[in-house]
Amino acid sequence: MTSDETLASAERSSTVPRWVIKAIALFWLGWVVVYIGTGALRSLRSFLLVVLISVFISFAIEPAVNRMEAWKIPRGVGVWIVYLCSFLALGGFSTAIGAALADQINSLVNEAPRYLDDIEAWLQRNVNSTIDLQTIQQQFLEGGGINNLAERFAADLVNFGTALLNAIFYAFTVLLFTFYLVAEGPKLRRAIGGVLAPKRQEMLLTIWDLAIEKTGGYVFSRSILALISALAHGVLFEIIRVPFPIPLALWVGVVSQFIPVIGTYFAGALPVLVALLDDPRKALWVLIMVALYQQVENYLLSPRITAHTMEIHVAVAFGAVVVGAALLGVIGALLALPFAATVQAFISGYLQHRNHEN
Repeated sequence: MTSDETLASAERSSTVPRWVIKAIALFWLGWVVVYIGTGALRSLRSFLLVVLISVFISFAIEPAVNRMEAWKIPRGVGVWIVYLCSFLALGGFSTAIGAALADQINSLVNEAPRYLDDIEAWLQRNVNSTIDLQTIQQQFLEGGGINNLAERFAADLVNFGTALLNAIFYAFTVLLFTFYLVAEGPKLRRAIGGVLAPKRQEMLLTIWDLAIEKTGGYVFSRSILALISALAHGVLFEIIRVPFPIPLALWVGVVSQFIPVIGTYFAGALPVLVALLDDPRKALWVLIMVALYQQVENYLLSPRITAHTMEIHVAVAFGAVVVGAALLGVIGALLALPFAATVQAFISGYLQHRNHEN
């Protein structure tokens, strides 16, 4: 080999192959895209959450709007009718629960001196005979503890006001998005399907319609179960003579059906607490009756009512709640079950479409 050939060979061996340069460039380009995309997702998290909630609500109420459209009611008017009925139901529920809670808090405040005397007597008998809660209270007041509590309460009140304004803004945004998703639903589906091939377009519209039908059916079945639960618990609470039987029955019915996984326990806690303040024996009866009704619902009512709509397996529901809480906190936990229902509806619709094609 001549010296020129040796030099040319050395130059070729020292040159970086093109595929290596291309791989490095693609790596850094991908890193930039992921970095920018991650930042954009963080910035748009609130917006995406609003869209997610709006899509689910639109799926839940569109069957009712479709029914009203068949009665010659315009879709936009149908959405407002659903909104009005929902607001009235929510307002009635909140008023009933708020009145019951206010009365119980007022009763608790009036009975607080007696409770303190009972606690003081118990502590003197079982802990130390020199304990004097009046002295502790006086020291607390003189030491500025009440001022610190007042300052913290004022700060919490300001934070609560800010959070309430944000919640109102987000609620208005969700309602606006939902209105357009439902009122313009058929046009939106045709616009999205228009960019697809005819076969894909037919599949998309079929799956979309099935998902709406099943999600609406899921919400309808939950509402029926909530109504039955409220009626049954109202009768039971009236028999036991629990204070505020109707508000507490509404609370148990709604919360047990629409809060995932822990809703049953959370719903039963309030009537048990109210009954406990009135009479401990009533609290025991309430606990027994809530547990018995839950078994009747699980094995007799729920399978029959949800047979023609959609039911979510307990393990799937629990996993959805865990994932939702990890991703979005409390809001994610509350939305986990409805979102899982919607996803299950899409999957079910896709499988039904494939089976029909085959």
